[in-house]
Amino acid sequence: MWVLMYVFSYSVSPAATSDKAEWRLLPTVVFQEFSNEERCRAAKSALESSLKDAGTRLKSGLEDLKSIGKADPAQVIIAYNVECLPK
Repeated sequence: MWVLMYVFSYSVSPAATSDKAEWRLLPTVVFQEFSNEERCRAAKSALESSLKDAGTRLKSGLEDLKSIGKADPAQVIIAYNVECLPK
Protein backbone atom coordinates (compact mmCIF):
# COMPACT_ATOMS: atom_id res chain seq x y z
CA MET A 1 0.00 0.00 0.00
CA TRP A 2 1.25 3.49 -0.88
CA VAL A 3 0.11 6.89 0.35
CA LEU A 4 0.18 10.07 -1.69
CA MET A 5 0.72 13.06 0.59
CA TYR A 6 -0.10 16.47 -0.84
CA VAL A 7 0.59 19.74 0.97
CA PHE A 8 -0.45 23.08 -0.52
CA SER A 9 -0.20 26.57 0.94
CA TYR A 10 -0.04 30.13 -0.20
CA SER A 11 0.39 33.49 1.43
CA VAL A 12 -0.08 37.11 0.43
CA SER A 13 2.56 39.70 1.17
CA PRO A 14 1.53 42.22 3.86
CA ALA A 15 2.19 44.95 1.29
CA ALA A 16 -0.59 43.54 -0.89
CA THR A 17 -3.44 43.71 1.59
CA SER A 18 -4.39 45.40 4.83
CA ASP A 19 -6.31 42.29 6.00
CA LYS A 20 -3.85 40.48 8.27
CA ALA A 21 -5.95 37.29 8.09
CA GLU A 22 -4.96 36.95 4.43
CA TRP A 23 -1.23 37.25 4.96
CA ARG A 24 -0.65 33.64 5.92
CA LEU A 25 -3.12 30.91 5.14
CA LEU A 26 -2.77 27.52 6.78
CA PRO A 27 -1.63 24.69 4.51
CA THR A 28 -4.02 22.14 3.12
CA VAL A 29 -2.88 18.54 3.65
CA VAL A 30 -4.45 15.61 1.79
CA PHE A 31 -3.65 11.87 1.96
CA GLN A 32 -4.72 9.36 -0.70
CA GLU A 33 -4.04 5.61 -0.57
CA PHE A 34 -2.98 3.58 -3.61
CA SER A 35 -2.59 -0.16 -4.04
CA ASN A 36 0.87 0.10 -5.62
CA GLU A 37 3.76 2.50 -6.13
CA GLU A 38 3.18 2.88 -9.88
CA ARG A 39 -0.37 4.21 -9.41
CA CYS A 40 0.82 6.54 -6.66
CA ARG A 41 3.62 7.96 -8.82
CA ALA A 42 1.23 8.45 -11.76
CA ALA A 43 -1.14 10.42 -9.51
CA LYS A 44 1.79 12.42 -8.14
CA SER A 45 2.94 13.34 -11.64
CA ALA A 46 -0.55 14.42 -12.70
CA LEU A 47 -1.01 16.50 -9.54
CA GLU A 48 2.37 18.22 -9.88
CA SER A 49 1.63 19.09 -13.52
CA SER A 50 -1.73 20.53 -12.54
CA LEU A 51 -0.24 22.60 -9.70
CA LYS A 52 2.53 23.92 -11.94
CA ASP A 53 -0.04 25.02 -14.53
CA ALA A 54 -2.26 26.58 -11.87
CA GLY A 55 0.65 28.61 -10.52
CA THR A 56 1.52 29.82 -14.02
CA ARG A 57 -2.09 30.86 -14.68
CA LEU A 58 -2.29 32.68 -11.33
CA LYS A 59 0.95 34.56 -11.96
CA SER A 60 -0.31 35.50 -15.44
CA GLY A 61 -3.52 36.91 -13.99
CA LEU A 62 -1.54 38.90 -11.44
CA GLU A 63 0.68 40.27 -14.23
CA ASP A 64 -2.49 41.60 -15.87
CA LEU A 65 -3.45 43.31 -12.60
CA LYS A 66 0.09 44.64 -12.19
CA SER A 67 -0.17 46.36 -15.56
CA ILE A 68 -3.00 48.52 -14.15
CA GLY A 69 -1.27 49.00 -10.79
CA LYS A 70 -3.49 46.68 -8.75
CA ALA A 71 -1.25 43.73 -7.85
CA ASP A 72 2.18 42.23 -8.22
CA PRO A 73 2.95 38.50 -8.65
CA ALA A 74 5.79 38.90 -6.15
CA GLN A 75 3.16 39.54 -3.46
CA VAL A 76 1.80 35.99 -3.62
CA ILE A 77 3.82 32.97 -2.52
CA ILE A 78 2.61 29.52 -3.58
CA ALA A 79 4.17 26.38 -2.13
CA TYR A 80 3.36 22.74 -2.59
CA ASN A 81 4.87 19.35 -1.95
CA VAL A 82 3.65 16.02 -3.29
CA GLU A 83 5.20 12.74 -2.11
CA CYS A 84 4.51 9.01 -2.51
CA LEU A 85 5.29 7.13 0.68
CA PRO A 86 5.09 3.42 1.49
CA LYS A 87 2.46 2.66 4.12
